[in-house]
Amino acid sequence: MEKTKNIVLGVTGSIAAYKAADLASLLTKAGCSVHVVLTSDALRFITPLTLQTLSRHPVVTDLYGEEDGWKPSHIKLADEADLLLIAPATANTIAKLAHGMADDALTCVFLALNPKAKILIAPAMNGKMWLHPATQENAALLQRRGAEFIGPEKGVLSCGYEGLGRLWPVSQVAERAQELVA
Repeated sequence: MEKTKNIVLGVTGSIAAYKAADLASLLTKAGCSVHVVLTSDALRFITPLTLQTLSRHPVVTDLYGEEDGWKPSHIKLADEADLLLIAPATANTIAKLAHGMADDALTCVFLALNPKAKILIAPAMNGKMWLHPATQENAALLQRRGAEFIGPEKGVLSCGYEGLGRLWPVSQVAERAQELVA
């Protein structure tokens, strides 16, 4: 019998956070065990209840909100993950990851991630933010360390601009995530 693949889905404070519901649903329907971690900024765009219902697992929203035994949830998730998928990923979160800042549950999962786990990052932000040299350097640093990026794509952005910065199509993010854990 094949082992269920554990995906930690990190959701950050982008307007595209609502698309994480479809992503969690697609991955769960595909047989993956999806464990969602929401940043405090993501909570402004989507509720834990939605993602808990679609993933069929409790959602982590707080580094200190331990409800399941003695082991900190971020360590348990990091230990058991086959893939850390961050979708959408903001410029702020990408910067934190690149520089080892761990001030919330998601960034702590990232730093404690077991070495066999893969990392897939799907950025979503204003095009100027994505193209800023700081963001590009942070993304390049994460890629050199083994993280894979999917997107962003061009299109009309929520800020009204048109350009590079949209979250990659959710179905394609889910497909790539499944390929990485296969």
